[in-house]
Amino acid sequence: MMSYTVINPADGTVVREVAHLDLADTDAAIARAATAQRTWARLAPADRARSLRRFADAVDGDLEHLAGLETANSGHPITQSRWEAGHVRDVLEYYAGSPERLIGQQIPVAGGLDVTFHEPLGVVGVITPWNFPMTIASWGFAPALAAGNAVLLKPAEWTPLTSIRLGELALEAGLPEGLFQVLPGRGSVVGDRFVTHPEVRKVVFTGSTAVGKRIMAGCAEQVKRVTLELGGKSANIVFADADIEQAAATAPYSVFDNAGQDCCARSRLLVQRSVYDRFMEGFERAVQGVRVGDPTDESTEVGPLVTLAHRESVAAFLTEDVPVAFRGTAPEGPGAWFAPTVVTPERGSRIATEEVFGPVVAVLPFEDEADAIALANATDYGLSGSIWTRDLARGIRVARGVEGGNLSVNSHSSVRYTTPFGGFKQSGIGRELGPDAPLHFTETKNVFFAAE
Repeated sequence: MMSYTVINPADGTVVREVAHLDLADTDAAIARAATAQRTWARLAPADRARSLRRFADAVDGDLEHLAGLETANSGHPITQSRWEAGHVRDVLEYYAGSPERLIGQQIPVAGGLDVTFHEPLGVVGVITPWNFPMTIASWGFAPALAAGNAVLLKPAEWTPLTSIRLGELALEAGLPEGLFQVLPGRGSVVGDRFVTHPEVRKVVFTGSTAVGKRIMAGCAEQVKRVTLELGGKSANIVFADADIEQAAATAPYSVFDNAGQDCCARSRLLVQRSVYDRFMEGFERAVQGVRVGDPTDESTEVGPLVTLAHRESVAAFLTEDVPVAFRGTAPEGPGAWFAPTVVTPERGSRIATEEVFGPVVAVLPFEDEADAIALANATDYGLSGSIWTRDLARGIRVARGVEGGNLSVNSHSSVRYTTPFGGFKQSGIGRELGPDAPLHFTETKNVFFAAE
């Protein structure tokens, strides 16, 4: 049996060996899920809701353990890992309210009664990335379970530990055996089987755009549903009339959080030329103040990159011709450390157009509102973004003009589990989270009852 050795990215030590499932194991898991799903879907909605609340309680009782696992596996600062574990609990609690609220319609028609039902799809495959293993997993499994489906979760090979623990907690909380299973393994084995197995009726994937395209093409063979949350090259747009001090002080955290390993990272910083120098002075001070260090230290804001291999990928963007304006600091020695880096490239350069997925931000000046919108949209992606202005009308115009699924004005907010999340263009298809998420795991059935 294949396996993967989890390495702590902060110090290079071995954390755990994780066995990988093969094709036969995956098929057996799908069969168990299909059986469990039929029983789960027949439960009274209130009973499904109660089970999800118990799952949330189990997560709540394991927060510190989950946080420690995430920090050791992914290098997330411990305060961030605690927030992530709490977020999983909150997402489960939120969607525990859904089973009793999957309400159909009664549609007026002649000659009888017409009603709609929201029927579960069946078995759902969720494939998660390594950057936010716990949180992104919950965005898939919580609403899918609430809607009456079974869920198979394949975590990223590099970061499986918290997902494995969530699978254990689900069983401890009393979820039926086989209903929610975590399947560590290679994407080419487990993930591909979600795509090709006819019993899996939907695939939810978060990851690179290149892999998302392959999954979408494979699912087309069976007209299988997909939700795809893919890459980003989001813009943080600072207008001359903004609060420049606040915009500069908060900008590092829009791109360097999670060491820049975030599809929502504002990795292009667009600054109106008339305030460019003033902004950059404040921005440099803010970058120097970012605390990069030991992720187990409560005061650390940014940890290491996830693996040494990923550090090499990020470093490859910083070729000799890339102008570096300034850098922050990072520890020396073992670990996948990378200092926050600010570059000032040409608009069409590789580092200004491709997703780096590390703590690197490209600062680009713009002339006016039309130029800012055009530059923000000059990308294949459209996931998130920020707009800084004191002019309410401009904030509205630019928010409507920028092609992005999750925008914020005078803040860097991206994701709330109570609101929909997803991207335009090659950043993905479909929406996760928000009140409608469970509906995306159902089929609408229309039934007409003749009264004549």
